Amino acid sequence: MDNTSSGFRWERDFDGTVLVPEKALWGAQTQRAVAAFTISGLRLPPLYIHALGSLKRAAAYVNADLGRLDAGTARLIARAAGEVADGLLDEHFPVDVFQTGSGTNTNMNANEVIANRANQLFGAPLGARAPVHPNDHVNLGQSSNDVTPTIVHLTAQWAITHRLIPAFARLAAALRRLSTATDGIVKTGRTHLQDAVPIRLGQEFAGHAGQIERDADRFRTVLSGLAEVALGGTAVGTGVNTHPAFAGGVLARLADEFEVELRETDNHFQAQNNLDTVVFTSGALRTAAASLFKIADDIRWMSSGPRAGLAEIEVPTLSMASSMMPGKTNPIIAEAVVQAAAKVTGNDATIALAGGRGNFEITLMTPVVAFTLLESIDLLAGAAATFTDHCVAGIRATPAGPAAVERTLMMATALSPRIGYDRTAAIADEARRTGRTIREVARQSTDLTEKELSVLLDPARMIGP
Repeated sequence: MDNTSSGFRWERDFDGTVLVPEKALWGAQTQRAVAAFTISGLRLPPLYIHALGSLKRAAAYVNADLGRLDAGTARLIARAAGEVADGLLDEHFPVDVFQTGSGTNTNMNANEVIANRANQLFGAPLGARAPVHPNDHVNLGQSSNDVTPTIVHLTAQWAITHRLIPAFARLAAALRRLSTATDGIVKTGRTHLQDAVPIRLGQEFAGHAGQIERDADRFRTVLSGLAEVALGGTAVGTGVNTHPAFAGGVLARLADEFEVELRETDNHFQAQNNLDTVVFTSGALRTAAASLFKIADDIRWMSSGPRAGLAEIEVPTLSMASSMMPGKTNPIIAEAVVQAAAKVTGNDATIALAGGRGNFEITLMTPVVAFTLLESIDLLAGAAATFTDHCVAGIRATPAGPAAVERTLMMATALSPRIGYDRTAAIADEARRTGRTIREVARQSTDLTEKELSVLLDPARMIGP
């Protein structure tokens, strides 16, 4: 049989031969997957593919150290896998996210690309399967069932450590600076979207900073679970066909490369038959999404107006106006942030559903979990960075907040310890009905002196215990 056919070549596997694009580095198994899985056009993200290349490179070196792979073959694999890790071969990973639930198709895609590229470096034609074989050499000591969840944990841990936590730390710091800058500004507190007792604007932003700081703490909490990985369990958790020292050696290399903690699980069966750690991690991401949603929404409310709303703060407009209403600007960054938060919330539902879908010794929705989890991390990191740089850092207080304090009915709360709840409620009701201030009604209906009213109704006295 001619090895080529009008821009294609023949590749073989256990089930026969398949036509593969002539210059493609993948092989027959990948081509079968491309033909079978035509669902979305979505691909696993580059971070996942690059980490998979790093794992295959580390595996080659460790297998050589353990005497399971000759040094020459290991060097060829490591060089080809290094090109995958460096992002040089991304175009050769065409498999859809929606594929075999264990991620076998992407794992085989990597095995074939690395084997073909290694053989090409050796001078052999694509499809030769020698001197490097995709299964016998590149996949030596591994199974999709332990490699895929390991890559999920590794990439999530890297992205949380090096992208998400720093982004949230920057946002928290920006909110702390804003809190300090506005700490002397007294404004009306609000509960149920109704006036409440006064609060400092700085206290409000300090609450927001505290939310984000605690989100970062939750991210750090999930890292320990993500550090425990399934590599070494091979197909069902027994470790068949691998060396006892294989996983430890590979993980040590990966931990050094990615600057994260990695350790082989002490219970491979639990590591491969569930996605509980990923579900827990997604829960922390969903919580952070709720924080961003709440804070962005507060900022939208506080900046509403500028004439018919609260208008307590001004947010950067980025010179983007309404398409129809001249002069109208909107809190566009806050709106973008809440959309990202909504997507992360939906992603969590996907991950929770996937976490419960496995039978016996394997989980069956790992590729979509990998895609969705990494997307959520990226969305939160990007939203936090954009929120920090293009909104929070440019927020300015207006005079509207302090000006409204004297008019709020809840100033009456300060009178309650002196004249009792019922009399105070009557004063508040009278002020509401007549449009007068609490001070004006109390001056008329109580025997409190002007000096006493000035002390009791001083907003600065009401912003602490």
